[in-house]
Amino acid sequence: MARSVLLLVNPRKPEVARALPRVRDLINAHGTLAAELEADGEDLTDAHGADLVMVLGGDGTLLAQCRRCAGLALPIVGVNFGKLGFLAQFDDAALRRHAPALLGGAALATERRAMIRVTVVEPRGAERLSAIACNDAVITAGPPYRMVEMALRIDGEPGPTWRGDGVVVATPLGSTGHNVSAGGPILTPELDSLSIAPIAAHSLAFRPIVVGGSRRIEIELIEANDLDGADAGTTLVLDGQEHLRLHEGERVRIAMADERIELVRNPDWSYWRTLLQKLHWAAPPGDG
Repeated sequence: MARSVLLLVNPRKPEVARALPRVRDLINAHGTLAAELEADGEDLTDAHGADLVMVLGGDGTLLAQCRRCAGLALPIVGVNFGKLGFLAQFDDAALRRHAPALLGGAALATERRAMIRVTVVEPRGAERLSAIACNDAVITAGPPYRMVEMALRIDGEPGPTWRGDGVVVATPLGSTGHNVSAGGPILTPELDSLSIAPIAAHSLAFRPIVVGGSRRIEIELIEANDLDGADAGTTLVLDGQEHLRLHEGERVRIAMADERIELVRNPDWSYWRTLLQKLHWAAPPGDG
């Protein structure tokens, strides 16, 4: 039976605007277009009768729409019109090639990926934020870029207290992002684990650590860049997109979320080949 598609579009990408009429025709030729929405907007609670979500944009667009659609529990097809295309496994050509199977009702090959639930708790215990993220939760020192002091707890057990520029807590899906830049390990996407990587820790002994997915992580801001002004101070960043100012004494709690991402797999896509070709895994220095 042909599938009904909820199409989510990033209109700010010129490549998407050019490809959109072709994609609409493709969907209507092999399935049904249930609704078309712009990528900006509130979390979706209504799938408009669709049984498949298709996202046109880049990896950033796909991340935002995965968070937005988490409550729909529908498989998501990411079509890349951005630069990297690490998470969005289809491009325009691949979508055209596989559209009859994707939209015509053939069994979908999907990959379920973990998300994290991030909670910010004030010193007196009030909850200030509860949100989900696909890739990572990053605490960054922020302007005026003085080092901040943090304390780590895992399952309530005290861990290290350190000073530095922040910390990255990443899912396996997000381990190839900010986590790698901070010196953290790459985790293959099917793992049930989280990576904790300090950013420029003022210590030779604080190395990144990988913990099991059932662990509960808490990071307390002992000393923060706690300044007035929208563009100053220590900040929590989710998936590089959602921002919240943090204050001294607040605690950031991170655990696996109940929600999961279900991404439709491109039969031609290979995780290992993508690491080699797009992230240049272990590539030797170039000739300049």
